[in-house]
Amino acid sequence: MRKSLNRWLNDTVEAMMDDIRRLRPALPRMLALGEPTHGEDDLLRLRNRLFRQLVEEHGYRTIALESDCLRGLIVDDFIGGGDGSLDAVMASGFSHEWGAFEGNRELVRWMRAHNEGRPGADRVRFAGFDGPLEISGGASPREALTGLHRYLAERIDPSLLPCSAETLDRLIGDDGRWPEPAAMMDPSRSVGRTPEAVELRLIADDLVALLDEHTPEFPSETARLYGRTATGLLRYHHWMADSTSARLTRLLGVRDSMMAANLLALRGRTLVFAHNSHLQRTRSSMRMGGPLLHWWGAGALVDAQLGDDYGFFAIALGTIRHQGVEAPPPDTLEGILYAGPANKNKNKEPYSASPSNRNAEPNSAAPANSNAEPNSAAPANSNAEPNSAALANKNTEPNSAAPVDVVDPAELAGRPMTARVSPWFGYAPFDPAGLDRVDGIVFVKDVGASAPPETKPTRSA
Repeated sequence: MRKSLNRWLNDTVEAMMDDIRRLRPALPRMLALGEPTHGEDDLLRLRNRLFRQLVEEHGYRTIALESDCLRGLIVDDFIGGGDGSLDAVMASGFSHEWGAFEGNRELVRWMRAHNEGRPGADRVRFAGFDGPLEISGGASPREALTGLHRYLAERIDPSLLPCSAETLDRLIGDDGRWPEPAAMMDPSRSVGRTPEAVELRLIADDLVALLDEHTPEFPSETARLYGRTATGLLRYHHWMADSTSARLTRLLGVRDSMMAANLLALRGRTLVFAHNSHLQRTRSSMRMGGPLLHWWGAGALVDAQLGDDYGFFAIALGTIRHQGVEAPPPDTLEGILYAGPANKNKNKEPYSASPSNRNAEPNSAAPANSNAEPNSAAPANSNAEPNSAALANKNTEPNSAAPVDVVDPAELAGRPMTARVSPWFGYAPFDPAGLDRVDGIVFVKDVGASAPPETKPTRSA
C-alpha cells in the first residue's frame, strides 16, 4: 500500500511540475508555494514531494518555512549531520507547534538522509524565515543580541563594542517579561518602550553597524541573522507598546518585513512554503476585532526586490470536511474549479490524481479571510501513517484521491465570481481580485476527508 501511495504522490507532483514549468518556463530562483490554512498534512506531503523533485531535477537546495528563524538553525544543523535525535529536533527546531505535524517530520527525515555522504554543493538546507514571534507576542531579544555580541567580542577589539556582556544582560533583564501575552490587548503591559528597551535598540543598531563595517573579515550568515532578528524583535516590541491606531498595522508590517529580510538573505534556488497572506504579491488584509487592516506581506516585499526571480503559486481548497468546510458556492473561484477542470490548455489533458489518469484542478489563495486570523493552523491527523495517502481518503483506494491541478489565472480572467466566505476561521479563501498577481493557482479539491476533528494543535497564519 505504501508503495502505491508514494507512486500516486510522485505522479501527482510530476503533473504539477509540468504545469508549473508551463506557466514559468524559466523556474525562478525563489519559488513560493502559499497555503490557505496551516497544518493540513495532505498539503505538507504534497509540498515535500514537490521540494524533492525540485532538488533532484531542478537544482533547488533550500526550503524556507514559516517558522522561527533562530530555531531553524537547529534543524539545519541536524539535517547537515549534527548530533541529536529527530524527536528532539522536532520539539525544539520549530515554532508555532509546527514540529508536531507528521509532514514536517517527514521533511526533516528525508533532508537528513539526502545529505548523507554528499559534498557541500549538493546538500540541502533548511531555513525558518519567521521571527521569534507568536500570535500573542514576541520573544526576548536575548538569544539574538547576546549571540551577535559574543560573535563580535571574540573577533574585534572590545573597546569598539557599545557595551559589555554584563550591561547587555542587565538591560534585557528577566526574559519572561518580554513575551507578555496580555500586552497584545493592553499596550501598557509591554516593556517595548521602557528606558532599557530604548537603550537596547541603540545597542543593537551599533552592533549591526560594527558587523557591517567588518564584512570582509566576518561574512557570517548566522551573525547577520542574529543582527536582523535583534533589531526586528526590538522594533516589534516597540510597536507592541504603542497606544495609537497604527499599532496593529505596524505589528503586522514589522513581522512581514522581518520575514522578507530573512528570505532575501538566502542564496541559491529556494522553495518557500507559508500562508498565502505572507507570500502573495498583493497587499494583505486581516481583521482583528476592529477595522480591516492592510499591510504589505513578505512576498510583495521580496517580489519588489527580485522581480522575475520570485514566483508565487497559491493553493486554494475545495473542501476541508473535518473542519466543516463543504463544497464551495458555485459563483466563487473555488466553486468554479470544484465543478470541473478549468484548465483548457490544448497541449495537455486534464489529469486526475492517480498514476494512470492524471486529472487536476486549480488552486489559489491570496489575502487572508478578513474574518480569519492570519496564522490559524488546521489540525492535522495525529493518527495518520507517515506515508498515508496525501489528499486521499483513507477509506478509499489511493487512485480515488481528490484531484489536484495547477491553473493559469489568465484562463479565469473575465469570469464573474465572488469571494468565498469560509465557515471556519482557520481557512482563508482566495480573493479573486488577486488573480492577475499569481503565477498559478494550485487547486486541491478535497483534503482531510477522513481526519478526526480533534488532533494536532491549532494556530493562526
